[in-house]
Amino acid sequence: MKVSIITPVYNAERFLEITAQSVLSQTYNDWEWVLVNDCSTDSSWQIMQNLAKLDSRIKIFSNAVNLKSGKTRNVAIENAMGRFIAFLDVDDVWHKEKLALQVAFMIENDYHFSHTSYGYLDENGNKIKSTLHVSKVVDYKHLLKRTEISCLTAMYDAEKIGKFYMSEHARKQDYALWLDILKSGVRSYGLDIELAYYRQVQGSATSKKHKLIIKHIQFLKDTQNFNTIQAMYYTGYWMVNGFIRYFIK
Repeated sequence: MKVSIITPVYNAERFLEITAQSVLSQTYNDWEWVLVNDCSTDSSWQIMQNLAKLDSRIKIFSNAVNLKSGKTRNVAIENAMGRFIAFLDVDDVWHKEKLALQVAFMIENDYHFSHTSYGYLDENGNKIKSTLHVSKVVDYKHLLKRTEISCLTAMYDAEKIGKFYMSEHARKQDYALWLDILKSGVRSYGLDIELAYYRQVQGSATSKKHKLIIKHIQFLKDTQNFNTIQAMYYTGYWMVNGFIRYFIK
């Protein structure tokens, strides 16, 4: 049962080979890694070409114009041939048992969508903060209040629910995708094992959540068709949960 790993690439020369090692080290071997270069101006494309020569399971594509991460992930999803769709960004890494444990978790329980617990790394690969532990089951309203499904941990069964694509909204395309899947009636089941590591890069958007409250309200209005009161209600939960998480080290 093949897993298609979806990765957009833009100016990723600093971390791409480290991320590649975490894919190549997987104990589960039935995977393809679909990387799409989004008009990088550094050596990312050359690194991708070298990786493709190293392992035939690595499939590389290149955009003619810069599409940004959401649309670039969609190019990868469109070209994915696997039953399971998983996501990994170029600066994040996986535990070597990530695919093996998550696929088994889904198959044995007949789950169509899942996510795992994950840890945090700094730019030098040192672990920071504490593990983000996930809930056993997440539905649409739960995810609106607590954004616990991270892109590097999500996996869905395209054979069972069809292919779902990223939103074309300017922000949080992955979050919009999880909400779309959950709105269809599918639930996501949490595997509470730390199987992935999110790299917190200095200056990234997710390291400045205190500046994003208004944008989060607008995101909910744009993608979920919420009125202002509904958007503020769920943003309140998002703020509280984010605040709590920020101060847990």
